[in-house]
Amino acid sequence: MGEERGKPPSDVQPQAEAEPGAASSAGERTAAGAESGTENFSSLTNHLLIAMPSLTDPNFAQTVALICEHTDRGALGIVLNKPLPMRLSDVFEQMRITAASEDIAAQPVLRGGPVNTDRGFVLHRPGGQWDHTHKVSETIQVTTSRDVLAAMARGEGPQDAFIALGYAGWDSGQLEREIRENAWMSVPVDARVVFELPFAERWSGAWRLLGINVGQLSLTAGHA
Repeated sequence: MGEERGKPPSDVQPQAEAEPGAASSAGERTAAGAESGTENFSSLTNHLLIAMPSLTDPNFAQTVALICEHTDRGALGIVLNKPLPMRLSDVFEQMRITAASEDIAAQPVLRGGPVNTDRGFVLHRPGGQWDHTHKVSETIQVTTSRDVLAAMARGEGPQDAFIALGYAGWDSGQLEREIRENAWMSVPVDARVVFELPFAERWSGAWRLLGINVGQLSLTAGHA
């Protein structure tokens, strides 16, 4: 799972990259924080971040991401609807874990974002005791330790679990600025979008939470 390269999600510091979904450069950090106005900070933890149709960055076009952690120091999110051309068996092989069945081994793996793409995040409903788990909400948790994958391989993992490699990170004030610039919309999480909808339907499904048919959405729509 790569936890030796970093910390559990609540402690991850976003990496320095000047593009949507990646933390801004050190030179932009102070200006972004001042622009955001931390006295007016409102956390988007446990929200879905929905890419506007006008967002064309190939990493984030037509994506929906779960914001796992958002403080005045930055944010960390996991993209929920971009499967990789690999299966859980590929992850198990790298970690020398054997799957108990072909159905388990064939489960898809998501691309969680462009930062630390060799690091795994298991999103799951509550259940079990794992070494490194971050509670996003009462219905969603993120675990980064090897023990949860070993349990999944045995068919004993948490309910409705899937793995994403990498994450999206924003530096202080960067996410707020991108929302003001109409790159994203946000809406409180509905766990059905995270765990029940097919990957290909999650972006449009997130828009439906706002009562919006994305096919009829203007490229200059305002904020939620």
